[in-house]
Amino acid sequence: MSGVWVFKNGVIRLIENPQADSNGRLGNSRRKVLIYLPTGQAVSSYSLLQEILTSLGWERYYGGDPELFQFHKRSSIDLISLPKDYAKFNSVHMYDIVIKNPNLFHVRDV
Repeated sequence: MSGVWVFKNGVIRLIENPQADSNGRLGNSRRKVLIYLPTGQAVSSYSLLQEILTSLGWERYYGGDPELFQFHKRSSIDLISLPKDYAKFNSVHMYDIVIKNPNLFHVRDV
């Protein structure tokens, strides 16, 4: 994971390519992909991700921001929040899934 960690208003977040151009491109930047380790499958859509998370005990959460696609687990206080637009799904969201599902997901460079 490379980038700059920024702490602002009590929230810490990763800015992946702080010197990227206005389109988010950097000459040597690499796209990331979320891999579901038990099958080795790349997660390429929210429908696939929802299917996997549901099989792991996660449930859709509808009580939050309507601009987010959210999942929660009854056995924990964890909440996975993703942008509704899959095009905005980035490595920060991927690492959130990895941390909340140890040994089941991995983020790789494409």
